[in-house]
Amino acid sequence: MPRCLVIDDVVALRRDLHAHPELAFEEKRTTDLIVDQLLHLGLLPQVLPGGTGVICDIGTTGRMIALRADIDALPINDLKDVAYRSRVDGVCHGCGHDAHTAILLAAAAELVRVEVPGRIRLIFQPAEESLPGGAVSVVAAGALDGVEQIFALHCDPRLETGLIGARIGPITAACDQVEVVVSGPGGHTARPHLTVDVVYAMGRLITELPGLLSRHVDPRAALSLVWGAVDAGRAVNAIPMSGRLRGTLRVFDRNAWDAAEPLVRTLVDQVMAPSGARAETTYQRGVPPVINDPTAVAVQRAAVVSALGPAALAETEQSMGGEDFAWYLDSVPGALARLGVRRPGAAPFDLHQGTFDIDEDALTVGVRYTVALARAALARTVE
Repeated sequence: MPRCLVIDDVVALRRDLHAHPELAFEEKRTTDLIVDQLLHLGLLPQVLPGGTGVICDIGTTGRMIALRADIDALPINDLKDVAYRSRVDGVCHGCGHDAHTAILLAAAAELVRVEVPGRIRLIFQPAEESLPGGAVSVVAAGALDGVEQIFALHCDPRLETGLIGARIGPITAACDQVEVVVSGPGGHTARPHLTVDVVYAMGRLITELPGLLSRHVDPRAALSLVWGAVDAGRAVNAIPMSGRLRGTLRVFDRNAWDAAEPLVRTLVDQVMAPSGARAETTYQRGVPPVINDPTAVAVQRAAVVSALGPAALAETEQSMGGEDFAWYLDSVPGALARLGVRRPGAAPFDLHQGTFDIDEDALTVGVRYTVALARAALARTVE
């Protein structure tokens, strides 16, 4: 593909990224590609301290807004039969970060050609798919210094191509990981009364902990604990000495998220107590909910109407998915929007699947919106 990016290259760029996915904090090739393209636009990109991810400013004076794209991929197999299928075994762009990166680079190519009343900071962020997310290290590196507002765009296969979804307030959920290791002395299944039945104790925890949480947390917080992995024993006639449960806890409300960890630990101990089993709980805090600022959403909506027309503006629901863009919003106001990537009339599909792909017509939609968003945001801040 050409070294010097122009907007017509956005499809080729996205396909190149899709074919060469990289996991969290391993995005070396992706970072080099981003730097190369920005240098050919006459810009001065800076690689983040960890060696992956890039920040780069357009303009030198005036107020500043930021545009963020995540760049990492997922540890899943690419199951598609396309020319740009992943060439890396077990790694796939199954969440659209290749599209996010290509859109922001193509938007940068347009923005350097027009006069903007201020500065635009481009943030190409590593490790969104990790916990607590690469955004934490990006903020720590000073990427938000001087930034007044920040915006991001995420692929959404629930929306048809041509639509941009916007929402005031919470748009994603908080997401944490929970692991409980249950242990006992083990024994023969013929004599469970002489030992601690670890499998029975795990069964109680699997069913009772989600239910108890629903009775200790305001239902409006929509807290949900779902187990995704259960492992215990190998022999049918032996009670194992240990077993492990792993799952995710998701919740809409920030206050409920802050209180979730101590509550989970307490309830695990209470459920385990009658069984005599020991339980060791590992609770990994993930990301808080993304809460969109009303003023930033107003800018998003104005940009959609300006670039694509009023019919392109869609309302969008709060998702139970997590997004580390929330960490930026702890420091500056901003908003996340959703980009429709499903071809009109196509069957519904979801993110994080090995078959995930986008309608590439959505790329141009994303570029037009992003350029209009940057201009609208800077015009708003100087009023």
